[in-house]
Amino acid sequence: MKSMGEAQKNMKRQFDKKRRNSQGLKVRDNIWLENKNIYLNRLSKKLDQKRYRPFRILKNISLGVFQLELLEEWAIHNVFNKDLLTRCNEPQFKNQHMEPTPPPTIINEEEKYEVEKVRKYRK
Repeated sequence: MKSMGEAQKNMKRQFDKKRRNSQGLKVRDNIWLENKNIYLNRLSKKLDQKRYRPFRILKNISLGVFQLELLEEWAIHNVFNKDLLTRCNEPQFKNQHMEPTPPPTIINEEEKYEVEKVRKYRK
């Protein structure tokens, strides 16, 4: 029995070497959410954003699994693996700061955007 316990401890130690929070994510950190496996009503996945706006981590569920504070309009589960999260670095200079793009308005299950200005057009 003693050797069985030692073997389990050894296996756990070897397993835990690979299961780390490599980015050092913790509760209340801001992170970017990768658009992998997230299907929103976009016309083209190719033209969609690579990462979605900075979200806040609400809870650390287990090693490498986090619960996020998502937008209310998003009807998806709010628990994600660490591989889909990227740390949000605060801008060092004023000109690096960008406002997150506002989510589109959903009318009749289709996204609608309000155009501010038309810059060029063809006849």
